[in-house]
Amino acid sequence: MKRSPLLPLALGLALVVLLALFGARMTGPALAEGLSHKAQAAIAEAGGTGITARFSTARGQPSRHPLLQGGRKLDDATRARVARAVAAIPGVGGVRWEDGSTLASRAAPAERPVHCENDVAALLHSRSIRFEEGSSRIDASSVGLLDEVASALRPCLGAIIAITGHTDSSGPEPGNLALSRERANAVLAALVGRGIPADGLRASGVGSTLPVAGLDPADPANRRIEFAVIESIPLKPTPVDTPGPR
Repeated sequence: MKRSPLLPLALGLALVVLLALFGARMTGPALAEGLSHKAQAAIAEAGGTGITARFSTARGQPSRHPLLQGGRKLDDATRARVARAVAAIPGVGGVRWEDGSTLASRAAPAERPVHCENDVAALLHSRSIRFEEGSSRIDASSVGLLDEVASALRPCLGAIIAITGHTDSSGPEPGNLALSRERANAVLAALVGRGIPADGLRASGVGSTLPVAGLDPADPANRRIEFAVIESIPLKPTPVDTPGPR
């Protein structure tokens, strides 16, 4: 009886698969542990106080795709720097944050196209986004200016754009902080309504802590919204790293 040549081939293939699975089980934890040590060193060097990198899946299996946890109080520029530092480690796959807010890829170089930032600054040099007195409601007179700001930001879609609200020093600072955040969020919502993707915008408020250079902190001219490009390259997650909506 003639033996089929397919049987030895199938047995050999099965043996290769079993050896690969066995090897992965033996080397996976050691690889993840090594990447974890390198990641913590990179995080510390990037200024990521309170951030940890978890190299395991939700089921506890070793993974080269780290989940960054903590650091919620850090600014977006620091979080982006930390993500890039971890992504640059040889052997690391896609990097994701626990809240799904930022992804990094080793292929994403750190560039910063400031033309959008400069264009918006030029628009706001002699005009400002105005709000109703003591409110985060945008004044009707600023609708046209917001249209222009949205148009100026469009060439930088894919970048992360920071929107920062400022107030003067009149009134208690806790109230100033809250109002500055609310106004920055109102501008964010207005830009989203004009077609700027929400995942590329970050809103924050600093109250009266950063007055315009040369101005008295109580000067009403300190009431302003500022824009800054803090990340320039669209961060493309691999399929397994795609986060859910925030």
